Amino acid sequence: MIFHEGEYHLFYQHNPYGWNWGNGHWGHAVSTDLVHWQELPIALYPDIGCIVQSGSIVADWNNTAGFQSGSEKTLVAIFTTRGRMQIEGARLVPENDIPAMQHISFSTDRGRTWTKYQKNPVIPHLVGGNRDPKVFWYAPEKKWVMALYMDGNDFALFSSPDLKHWEKMSDVVIPGDTECPDLFEIAVDGDSKNTRWVFYAAGGMYLIGRFDGKVFTQESGPHQMQHGNCWYAPQTFGDIPASDGRRILIPWGLAKGTAPLYQGMPFNGMMGIPVELTLRTTSTGLRLFANPVRELTSLRTTARSIDPQAIESDRNPLSELNLELFDMAMEIVLGDAAQVTLNLRGVPVVYDAKTQELSCGDRRAPLELDRGRIRLRVLMDRTSIDIFGNDGALYMPMGMAVSRENTSLAVHARGGDANISSLTVYELKSMWT
Repeated sequence: MIFHEGEYHLFYQHNPYGWNWGNGHWGHAVSTDLVHWQELPIALYPDIGCIVQSGSIVADWNNTAGFQSGSEKTLVAIFTTRGRMQIEGARLVPENDIPAMQHISFSTDRGRTWTKYQKNPVIPHLVGGNRDPKVFWYAPEKKWVMALYMDGNDFALFSSPDLKHWEKMSDVVIPGDTECPDLFEIAVDGDSKNTRWVFYAAGGMYLIGRFDGKVFTQESGPHQMQHGNCWYAPQTFGDIPASDGRRILIPWGLAKGTAPLYQGMPFNGMMGIPVELTLRTTSTGLRLFANPVRELTSLRTTARSIDPQAIESDRNPLSELNLELFDMAMEIVLGDAAQVTLNLRGVPVVYDAKTQELSCGDRRAPLELDRGRIRLRVLMDRTSIDIFGNDGALYMPMGMAVSRENTSLAVHARGGDANISSLTVYELKSMWT
């Protein structure tokens, strides 16, 4: 993903010939607002006997690779190519012995057409299934840096002056996670003069530390970025303008264990909602927070507010609300209640005051009381519910089948009374025009 010339570019693994995994190409979509997306023609096609897997895109502003042919700055894709694979049972089995290698391709027309570099691969096979290169420009040393998955829980950092010739610099280990790395610098508590580097992998395990251009030095972690069942292999946008300054992430909405979710649809997954990552000081150290990007508020229509009041076991303050798609923001004071349950179109979201945990479906995550209260924001869609707690300290994207007929909302307390301090529900219109 990259922001370039006023457009957010999203490239994704794509099978143009079928619903199931396979025939790896790169699809391509662009947006000017992170809400409405235009699908463009396929960007990358595989070579004979191969598939195209994950990678990243950079804008070569200084023409280090020498691909620029006019005034238009070149976009360069760095990606993994490997032999074709087929699914046997629950396993991926190679169809041939072409190993995973790193290739590049370039575009001189803002990503509309692509030309493969004639001297690929730029990194030959090194070990295992080495793949998923994430590349960025490291300005202090005027060079490109690549984070590459190697094997097991091992990752490596490489450098290049021109995107064509790469040299290994150092190794990084992320215990408990694999593939699809990302490495970026981020301000601490919004202070651009105090920064750290974050290194994460596909499952959301992340390390916080420092990077000197060659070595990533871990200071804390691994920490878990998210706690949902519908999130994997996220990436963050490169080249967001300094005037904006956000670190924007979009995950693959892989809904594990919810295969029936997309039956009958012409797609078998989705991209998750874009979120802004921030690094904040907490009682346990520096942690990433995630919140929906502000652009999503453009989908809000009618706003309905609930007056501050007690939440009881036998009365539902939300009984008059019936909504399909909505964005709900609330603050709840727990009082002496043991549990508070939101029932959102048949989906229970439960907060346990004793354990200070929030649960939805089969997922459970810590959410500490803040002066005796919790703050929640929930975005309800047709096959997903995204939950954010305490201003982004909790991030729980859930994929679930929601009945279209059930539009009821409810909130109840158990084991004592709680109170609604504030609660506003915004009805949402569809992003599809």
